[in-house]
Amino acid sequence: MTKKKGIHFEISERKILLRIFDILFIFAGLYLIELFLGFDYLTLSKENTVALIVLVLYISIFGTIFEIYDLQKSNKLDVTFRNIVITSSTTVLFYLLTPFFTPFLPENRLKIIYFYLIIIVMLFLWRLAYTTLISSPRFYKKVLLVGEISNIENIIKPLNETDPNYKIIGFINCEKETDDPIKFKGLKEFQPNELMDVIQKYKISEILVASYDSETITPEIYHDLINLLEHGFTIREYTQVYEEITYRVPIQFVGKDFYKYFPFSRSNQNTLYLFFHRTFDILFSVIGLLIGFLLLPLILLGNLIANRGPLFYMQERVGKNGKIFRIMKLRSMIVNAEKDGAKWAQKNDVRITTFGKFLRRSRLDEIPQFINVLKGEMSIIGPRPERPFFVNELSRIIPFYETRHIIKPGLTGWAQVKTRYGSSVDDSLTKLQYDLYYIKHRSIFLDLNVVVKTLSTILYYRGQ
Repeated sequence: MTKKKGIHFEISERKILLRIFDILFIFAGLYLIELFLGFDYLTLSKENTVALIVLVLYISIFGTIFEIYDLQKSNKLDVTFRNIVITSSTTVLFYLLTPFFTPFLPENRLKIIYFYLIIIVMLFLWRLAYTTLISSPRFYKKVLLVGEISNIENIIKPLNETDPNYKIIGFINCEKETDDPIKFKGLKEFQPNELMDVIQKYKISEILVASYDSETITPEIYHDLINLLEHGFTIREYTQVYEEITYRVPIQFVGKDFYKYFPFSRSNQNTLYLFFHRTFDILFSVIGLLIGFLLLPLILLGNLIANRGPLFYMQERVGKNGKIFRIMKLRSMIVNAEKDGAKWAQKNDVRITTFGKFLRRSRLDEIPQFINVLKGEMSIIGPRPERPFFVNELSRIIPFYETRHIIKPGLTGWAQVKTRYGSSVDDSLTKLQYDLYYIKHRSIFLDLNVVVKTLSTILYYRGQ
């Protein structure tokens, strides 16, 4: 079989492209202002090798924190421009404050303005080119879905929301025909005998098989899939793609063969990793408590004026292996907020005080939990500890919910930086998918990713 696939870029490739061309465009901009404006604060020369490397590091670090490498946000030029300005401002500020590694301030201070503006202009020009070219339909990854269609919306929606360049063109129902076929709005259905023609016509790059029971795949489709596989065509299973693109484990589609989906990270038993993880917990907690102590006068004043009542709040939570412990927080709700029983915290919850909103959005209400971390009841990074009442309720509804308790709960976590505050069963399911992804892929690099994204959450005031 001959096939002509469209050109497309994987998620990892797009992220690498963004980072590489950010630097290339900035270097090109520095060369241009040197050539036409006599700019000599930072030139592309061997003598400035260290200074240029520091600039690359600052752009990479602050660009990650301020989300210019977030693929969803990279498609929105208004959001991208805002993030570029913040990234450039922070980069230039730190660059000027580290003269040991960077050039000394020029006599003509106007050159600092040139330096600042050229970074903004060149980054935005590259992002404009990226949006126009790389993020355009010509580079979409075109996918054909083959499987049962009873849960097709639950399959497609998360993929479309996470990766705008991953386009499911249509689907083929692998089940036997029924008298009342299911239709999915916005997605074209093809007949099984059209499989080969669809691949040629739409330049399909990948077939996604979403069958929960392999026995439902008809012999006709099975034969065509085998033929495609033998010719090197990419055929992948849905849960594999779902996890790769969304960074979540699709537990709602896991059946009796659950053990296939939970080869948990070796880091969970790696003594060296756990030692460094605990060392990080202790050091970070000590620093966090010192910062909290310095902020205590302001917190006391805010609590006195706009919180009216006890400063601290104690609550039972479920920890590692289901062990109950008492978590400590700065109180953000009215006194006796749950006199009528446990309730989900909602967005714009009327029980949250004026000062409590500030504490939550800035994450300052979590500072006392550093004590729980020092006591070994929590870690800095891990699934957020939930209350026993909700754990009992959710465990009856959501499969594998208590699996999140195989590691210590965390002050922040993968679910906290990837999704909004959980205020329903559906939100809890999404959070659990992220938590299990973290447990499954736990590593130093994923921990660093969580730390950076937590900084973004705090700096963008997104706590809830």
